[in-house]
Amino acid sequence: MMNGKMDSIWQRAVSFAARAHDGQFRKDKVTPYIAHPFRVAMTVRHVFGSEDVTALAAALLHDTIEDTTTDYDDLLAEFGREVADAVAALTKDMRMEEAKREQAYDQQLANASWQARLVKLADAYDNYCDQFDETKRAKAVEKARRAIACAGDDPRLQVAVAAVRKLIDGQS
Repeated sequence: MMNGKMDSIWQRAVSFAARAHDGQFRKDKVTPYIAHPFRVAMTVRHVFGSEDVTALAAALLHDTIEDTTTDYDDLLAEFGREVADAVAALTKDMRMEEAKREQAYDQQLANASWQARLVKLADAYDNYCDQFDETKRAKAVEKARRAIACAGDDPRLQVAVAAVRKLIDGQS
């Protein structure tokens, strides 16, 4: 059970993410975008079994730097260095050419906190579950495999890695 102080961090992250993603939709043009960060946080908690407050807050906020006007300093001021660093590690540098960007992103994740790597696994899990088109699902499998590779052999990530493997191996 989380204490009041921890609860307030994830509760503030829910509200912050909802405001930051206001008016955005998933690629289906129907689902409000905020459903994705909420599902990622639910995956961290209920599929992977983590109650780590940094991981839960980062899950809720993981796309804010990349997809909204939020920057690192906003997250640092509101949620502290651990959460801001985890979200930054989950953010691609869109100024780079795609092939270089993806390679740099994987390296960045491999060197990130275990919480950032846990969130990436939950993100890959949710993106896979959200695909109904076979071509997009195959791309989601590849991204999930990259997330597993970035996870390394950290024992705190074993449950998450196993869940993602089971999902993509059982369905692909």
